[in-house]
Amino acid sequence: MATSANTAGAEGRHDTSGGKLLLLDGHSMAFRAFYALPAEKFTVAGGDQCTNAVYGFTSMLVNVVRDEKPTHLAVCFDVSRAALERTALYPEYKAQRAAPPEPFRGQIDLIADLMQALRVPVFRREGSEADDLIATLTTQAEAAGFEVAIVTGDRDALQLVTDRVTVLYPRKGVQDLTRFTPAAVEEKYGLTPRQYPDFAALRGDPSDNLPSVPGVGEKTAAKWIREYGSLDALLEHADEIKGKVGESLRANLDAVRLNRRLTELDRAVALGRGPDDLRREPGDAEAVDRLFETLQFRVLRPRVAEVFGIDGEVAQQDAPVLPTVEVVGQMLGTGEVAPWLAEHAAGTEPLGVALTGRWGRGGGDVTALAISGAAGPAAWLNPTELDPADEQALRAWLGDAAKPKVLHDAKGPLLALDARGLTLEGLASDTALAGYLVNPGQRGVELADLARQYLHRELAPAEQESGQLSLESLAEPEGAAGAQALMAEARAIVDLAPVLAAKLAEAGTDRLLAQVELPLVGLLERMERRGIAAGRDYLGELEGMFAADVKHAVEEAHAAVGTQFNLGSPKQLQEVLFEQLGLPTKGIKKTKTGYTTDADALQTLVGKATDPRHSAALLAILRHRDVSKLRSTVEGLIKTVAEDGRIHSTFNQMIAATGRLSSTDPNLQNIPVRTEEGRRIRKAFIAGPGYDALMTADYSQIEMRIMAHLSGDEALIEAFNSGEDLHSSVAARVFGVDPKQVDAELRRRVKAVSYGLAYGQSAFGLAQGLGITNLEATKIMEGYFARFGGVRDYLRAVVDEARQTGYTETLLGRRRYFPDLTSTNVPRRQMAERMALNAPIQGSAADIIKVAMLRVEHALREAGLRSRLLLQVHDELVLELDAKEHSKVEELVRREMAGAYELRVPLDVSVGVGADWREAGH
Repeated sequence: MATSANTAGAEGRHDTSGGKLLLLDGHSMAFRAFYALPAEKFTVAGGDQCTNAVYGFTSMLVNVVRDEKPTHLAVCFDVSRAALERTALYPEYKAQRAAPPEPFRGQIDLIADLMQALRVPVFRREGSEADDLIATLTTQAEAAGFEVAIVTGDRDALQLVTDRVTVLYPRKGVQDLTRFTPAAVEEKYGLTPRQYPDFAALRGDPSDNLPSVPGVGEKTAAKWIREYGSLDALLEHADEIKGKVGESLRANLDAVRLNRRLTELDRAVALGRGPDDLRREPGDAEAVDRLFETLQFRVLRPRVAEVFGIDGEVAQQDAPVLPTVEVVGQMLGTGEVAPWLAEHAAGTEPLGVALTGRWGRGGGDVTALAISGAAGPAAWLNPTELDPADEQALRAWLGDAAKPKVLHDAKGPLLALDARGLTLEGLASDTALAGYLVNPGQRGVELADLARQYLHRELAPAEQESGQLSLESLAEPEGAAGAQALMAEARAIVDLAPVLAAKLAEAGTDRLLAQVELPLVGLLERMERRGIAAGRDYLGELEGMFAADVKHAVEEAHAAVGTQFNLGSPKQLQEVLFEQLGLPTKGIKKTKTGYTTDADALQTLVGKATDPRHSAALLAILRHRDVSKLRSTVEGLIKTVAEDGRIHSTFNQMIAATGRLSSTDPNLQNIPVRTEEGRRIRKAFIAGPGYDALMTADYSQIEMRIMAHLSGDEALIEAFNSGEDLHSSVAARVFGVDPKQVDAELRRRVKAVSYGLAYGQSAFGLAQGLGITNLEATKIMEGYFARFGGVRDYLRAVVDEARQTGYTETLLGRRRYFPDLTSTNVPRRQMAERMALNAPIQGSAADIIKVAMLRVEHALREAGLRSRLLLQVHDELVLELDAKEHSKVEELVRREMAGAYELRVPLDVSVGVGADWREAGH
């Protein structure tokens, strides 16, 4: 059947005398934003405050305000669970919820600060939850003639839905919102919004720790409420319910009645302000700019300015709306796939491919697939409903390298396809990777954002002819609206590819995409599928040991202080250290909540402590933090060991602006290696069945070798080519002594200078790192530059050139942009200068190790060897080794890594082999 996927237009609106009120559940949407965006990609300067929830929430807010065009607006937040009236009624209410993850902390306050800058009213009230505040405002607004839209991830809000009240519920992340009208609620649950809390009381709610009636699922609960009309009527006739479910209901009547009281939203909270007080005002431009500078949200600034009237009038009902992606496509049934592919996919023009499904941890599955050309029709299909001819045709087309395909963030879909036995070849472009390379500093590369930015079109859920969105069709892959939306994605992907390709060609980075990043997608997908074997029993023993260390550190701290306190609570630490113990605060950074208790502050206090008990307490607190992190790392690893006994980490090419790969779920690049305890964790990673050992191979001093190459400094090049220890040779030159007179301390100082320069470190930073005065650090750096003038000249030239062009480049042409190099804000400009110094060196190292990975993988395949590449950790590769191939693999790895790029000094490769990752280290 052919269906038009024109997504333009909006659901018909009621006339309103009061206007339109948009209400947002702040905590709910902030949490969803936190889990939708990678925390490591969103941090402020110094990396001590994550901002992914703030960014995701702000982006969602801009989009929903733009789309809904409210005249009135407010955000409601929760307070502490302990202060809730529901907790007093039922102490177990939400008691199962863990404390917020560490990276989430502080982000709600930042969102509240941003709302103040945007002049968006914020509501909080002790004893009430955000949805109670929303229910109260909604009730008042509806009575005053307003239309109301509620954005929340709490399904209890569905009880508020009426002809004038709509709930926008996140289906995925915070950008994909499903519109719950009364018809949509009935279509989803077979119940009216008024009946929803009755249904929820029977079903229970695991997220709120409300028990369900044992043996009574959603279908039974909904059927009972439909049959009896209400929960009260059902309970009056509870004796009539037959069977075990009837017995279960009668045994849990009190729990059901309590659930009903807890799920009913309070519509009469005393707020002090009403809907009429929430009219939108233009944001405070100065406050927004100041906060956005701190948060580094430069990309969002124009969108926020347009929607919130920062540079003019606040956008209202007549605000311009971008056209949506249009595509005419066909939902292919059984027996229709092969003919469609033969007619529309036989040429060599690139086709866009979009998938729905799940992927991660080395596997996945595909639930739907859409294909679209730039000019021709699109198609949607369900890969689980193909006849043999269809499946063969799809397999042949996907696996034909001569048929170019374009995907968005292709690695996950490749995992999902492989899990279904389908291999995709001919990946001509990846619009997520291309968007990242065009602007590596931007926060995220969502398809909708790229379509808006480069195609000036919106990706929006398609509407049915009636104008009402079908909830089921959006949620289910076989639904018409869901199919249309997926075909629109495929069309946007194929349209984006040439636009982004032109921008890459203009910047000279098109070869980087074609020769490095795109081939790497397939290799990383294979590495994720392979995973690495891990000893679960050993990890369990290690977790127990670290747990005992944590307990011992707590006992030591309590004994030293003479009282019990929570070592993980910054507030309690402030009270204990600065009030109870009276430790000096001079030189300790002060924050909004008091003097900081971070690791640097604690180390400073250790040096100042005169009482041995104080020193013991501080050292115990530091020890507690260290072993707690180790224990947390091990616990995370245990949770991710799959049924095959292997850990399947996820590698991401688009997190770091420098081009370095990141590892998540779990982060295998973050396992400590400098301490003995950290190396114990590496011992858990072993060769799996059918293999004999692990091999590690890494580059020696690659950043310094790149520095020598880029600077052309003859003295530094000679130091490398002399065959002597680099840092001893450099130290001899800097301090004017014979190499034999260079002791460990001189070598340490020069090594710190060498790597510090490669990372844009100042004399102050060097002094802090070495524990010396600024004057001593300055003299060491001056001595260094006196001997290595080429390095000094290069570093100056990098910043000067970047200030002129706005960017730096790596050896392979990867660009990184630095608009703050011309900022009048001195700290921001200095930070940009330090990053500009580092970018070409660290970025070139990232490019070289990627090339090395591709060369090693290709050579292993060409030689027909079983040994295989498993991990990349910074400058190190980890392989699983067949012992019979040891000498061949070692020779191959050394050759291919050394030949990844020809520098003025040789790339030196170190190789180690062992039964586990620790033993294979070198």
